Amino acid sequence: MDEYPLIENHGLIGDLQTAALVTTDGTLDWFCSPRFDSPSVFGALLDKDRGGHCTVRPAHPTHSTKQLYLPDTAILVTRFMTEAGAGEVVDFMPVTGTTVTDRHRLVRLVRCVRGTMTFDVEIAPRFDYGLSKHEVHITPHGAVFVAEDGTELTVHPIREPEDERLGDILTHRDADLQVTLTLEAGQQRGLILEMGAGGPPREVRRDEHERLFEETAEFWRSWLAQSRYTGRWREVVERSAITLKLMTFAPSGAVVAAPTAALPEQLGGERNWDYRFTWIRDASFSVYALLGLGFTEEARAFIIWLSDRVKERAGGGGNTGPLNIMYKVDGSSDLNEQILDHWEGYEGSAPVRIGNGAATQLQLDIYGEALDSIYFAHQHGFQVGHGGWTSLRTDLDWLADHWDQAEEGIWETRGGRQDFTYGRVMSWVAFDRALRLAQSKGWPSAAGRWQAERDAVYEQVMAKGWSEDRRAFVQHYGSEVLDSSLLRMATVGFLTPGDPMWASTLDAMEEELVSDSLVYRYNPDASPDGLRGSEGTFSLCTFMYVDALARAGRIDRARLVFEKMMGYANHLGLYSEEIDPTGRQLGNFPQAFTHLALIDSAITLNEALDNRKPGLVRHGS
Repeated sequence: MDEYPLIENHGLIGDLQTAALVTTDGTLDWFCSPRFDSPSVFGALLDKDRGGHCTVRPAHPTHSTKQLYLPDTAILVTRFMTEAGAGEVVDFMPVTGTTVTDRHRLVRLVRCVRGTMTFDVEIAPRFDYGLSKHEVHITPHGAVFVAEDGTELTVHPIREPEDERLGDILTHRDADLQVTLTLEAGQQRGLILEMGAGGPPREVRRDEHERLFEETAEFWRSWLAQSRYTGRWREVVERSAITLKLMTFAPSGAVVAAPTAALPEQLGGERNWDYRFTWIRDASFSVYALLGLGFTEEARAFIIWLSDRVKERAGGGGNTGPLNIMYKVDGSSDLNEQILDHWEGYEGSAPVRIGNGAATQLQLDIYGEALDSIYFAHQHGFQVGHGGWTSLRTDLDWLADHWDQAEEGIWETRGGRQDFTYGRVMSWVAFDRALRLAQSKGWPSAAGRWQAERDAVYEQVMAKGWSEDRRAFVQHYGSEVLDSSLLRMATVGFLTPGDPMWASTLDAMEEELVSDSLVYRYNPDASPDGLRGSEGTFSLCTFMYVDALARAGRIDRARLVFEKMMGYANHLGLYSEEIDPTGRQLGNFPQAFTHLALIDSAITLNEALDNRKPGLVRHGS
């Protein structure tokens, strides 16, 4: 790899236990195994020289590329075109299922569809984030890369035994493989990269490949057929749904925030975090999106996962709370943050962090998000059992004792704790939803105390979270800084969408946080967060803004912002965490929270447009 591809110049494939990124030039530059949060096998995305990659690209230096997903699937097609010919690389991962396994397969089919095309193929793994050396063993039927710790990556060629051998395998001094493959129209070859193969390399016949292909395509099409969304942005919404499914660890139902680590929020900056974990907040939001589209099994799996986390330390945890803000996909909570100082980082953006030191922060809003998602699921027929309710009661008692304290907040600031308004609002949500659950089922509860605490939170937010000078709710008590997390105040019912205080808050945010429809989280210059540098606009916040505008009756404005935001997606409809002033995507990719917010805002806006009376002109829309 001579240079770093743009973050947005990638497609995502996966098998529901891990995932891989493929660039528009046919390079597989990010893959961790056996799980999303495992060490990388290919990591050139974070160090082009030492990270490792698997590349399939035309030998001809001048070619154009196009990339697309096969409709309604997670099968990625990268097309190459020259005057002499056209070829394709078809990438996918056969779905593993709900049983944890170390066996994961990356299928890369190479074919020529017009004329003649010569492909250069290079397989250069770098195990354990490039820290483990390896050997390669070539056999007549493929090859095996063996790392120092015994980890193996097996290469199975896709061809018939009688097929002409169109390429010769060459070994590189770094124990890598290089192949030059010349194909004519109609010819195809390929390879399967397999972790945990449990046997020697073997030739995979075309009918076996075709079976894997058809089974994978059928899985995705059958899964997507469950969607009930028939609104205006169906293709966009369904691509987001597939993307979220790709980031779901099937054995537990946990959704990772992103399949990548350490992609920078600012090029050359230090805001480089590992997102390969499950945040209580992000995953709770997935319940609304999944149930809104009709994916009940995924929502059920996460509710079970969340209930297990609630039961583990119900009521305990001292000042850090009974819930961690994030977990590994298996529910464990050891997320020790480390720096890979041997890697230079994406475009030199160091440090490269793995693990996440924010895991031990106090973020009070997660209790509101958790209770809100459980209550929403309850409204859709999911039942909370006695054990789950007992644990929730204990957690609510803890929150009643601890909600009135400073915290790190939703954005995981590292500049000291504050009395964040959003954390208080979501504490109100936690008490409110618990009261509704108890009343609807006639369950025992500390209803009197919960109601008193709920009302106390409300009164405090209205007294301390509102700035008369700004005519808006502010980021934390005693400040004049605005914060786009508060766009959810009306969504969760703390305020009504038509409240004048809410209207003026939206106006203030429009003036300070919105830049040509794109929304910043907050202004770090006005509210230092303990980190150097700046950041781009947050795609999640832009979609939250759309939702807030639609609920407030500013429907035309909401639709314009939404449609503009569609233009910032990559060629496949995927979004990273942020967008910089040039329109370039930054941060971990793709980000689950952004795609969740896209789905929610699309549903809200579509309903608002359907319900608007013809000819009605709304003030401020």
